[in-house]
Amino acid sequence: MNLRTRGAALVLAAPLALGLLAGCGDDDPEPASSGTGTDPSPSESPGDDDGDTPDDGPSSSPEESGAPSTAPSEPAATTAVPVYFTGDSPFGQRLYREFREVGSDNPLEEAAALLVAGDALDPDYGTLLNAVTIETVAQQDGAIVVTLAEDSVTSPDKGLSPADARLAVQSLVYTLQGVAGSREPVRVVLADGAPVDLLGQPTGDGVEAAKPLKVLALVSLTTPEEGATASGSLSIEGVASSFEATVPFFVTDASGKEVLRDFATAEGWIDDLYPWSAEVDVSSLAPGEYVLHAQTDDPSGGEGPGPYEDTRTFTVA
Repeated sequence: MNLRTRGAALVLAAPLALGLLAGCGDDDPEPASSGTGTDPSPSESPGDDDGDTPDDGPSSSPEESGAPSTAPSEPAATTAVPVYFTGDSPFGQRLYREFREVGSDNPLEEAAALLVAGDALDPDYGTLLNAVTIETVAQQDGAIVVTLAEDSVTSPDKGLSPADARLAVQSLVYTLQGVAGSREPVRVVLADGAPVDLLGQPTGDGVEAAKPLKVLALVSLTTPEEGATASGSLSIEGVASSFEATVPFFVTDASGKEVLRDFATAEGWIDDLYPWSAEVDVSSLAPGEYVLHAQTDDPSGGEGPGPYEDTRTFTVA
């Protein structure tokens, strides 16, 4: 992939509070993991009120004694959510998923902010939701309701094809349904609550998620994350719908030279995206930066449009 379409940043009217794949045989977007990536607040220490502590005299607060307060601040709780960015494929643009950490008190708006801004870790990913400005996102009345800001673009740009307009809306649908862990349709409204069709798509009445094989890339990496560091071995995981469940992968060095090649076997193929994984021995590689390439198998032998591909840059320590 070489796509680098960065969209205009999402503006939210109120401050935002702001992994692995679960089973990929499901036809619906993945829900956010409730147990992964959560940063719980530290537990409070029990009080010394049992009478056994020696009395060293009258106590005083830090303010009264003039001593600085040393009470630690509690870290904000976060959760891992899926964000579906757009990227190149042999058949035009498709959706690629990144798991991201966002504030757990408002993950829908946090994820929408990353998506519309095109704020992906992988530089090959981007967004088609250019100039869309979202005010709020909330689950209500059996739908996920996206309220646009008054200055938001609603009509498609002249350069945006109908197919890309549909994919842009699907990126929003997949992201929000994945975060919510729900099949509720995504409905878009204006600031005054009036329904609106975003980018010419029927979002005012609610949009369902399209079939995965229609909109998702047929191979994608979940781990490693972009910019990961490996020493000795590199764990890789992803999903694919590849010929005979074969997922070829290879590694190139900074000059683009292939230095390692192997393949993994997915849990299925044809009708859906299925998990695959491998443990790659990188102990023979010199320290430095490398690129991992995961592909679909190409039974045409290069006669067709070519394989789907997803990449990650990583460093061997």
